[in-house]
This record gives sequence, structure tokens and C-alpha cells, in this order.
Amino acid sequence: MSKKHLQECIRESLEDYFTDLHGIEPNGMYDMMVRAMEKPLLEVVMAHADQNQSRAAEWLGMNRNTLRKKLLEHKLAK
Repeated sequence: MSKKHLQECIRESLEDYFTDLHGIEPNGMYDMMVRAMEKPLLEVVMAHADQNQSRAAEWLGMNRNTLRKKLLEHKLAK
């Protein structure tokens, strides 16, 4: 999947979101989007990294401790 395709999927989802609001103004969209995409991102990356947190953190460009914290927040680690 290309970066452009991923961006288009997000764009389409956002357009659907606004359509579903039926004119009601949204609130807190940034945090909503981060929460919506963060868990599946972590799940898929961890699966492809064979649950290796150091490797996954490197792929994500973040500190391993930050990744660990996020995994715990999303109940993806014990």
C-alpha cells in the first residue's frame, strides 16, 4: 500500500465521519483520530515484529519505554 493510498483511506473515513454528523460540529477530532489509529498500528507492528518491543519501537521511530507505555495503555501488553 502506498502512502498516497493510506492517506486516501483516511480522507474517505473522515469525509464519512462528517457526513454521519449531519451538520453537528465535531469536538476533539485530533485526539479521537490518534486513539482510533494508534491501537491498530501497534497491533500490526507488534505482530510483524514478532512481539519484539525493541524492534517495533525502532520501526515506529520511538523509544522502547514509550512503546511499552502505549502498549499498556491499549491493553496490548502485560
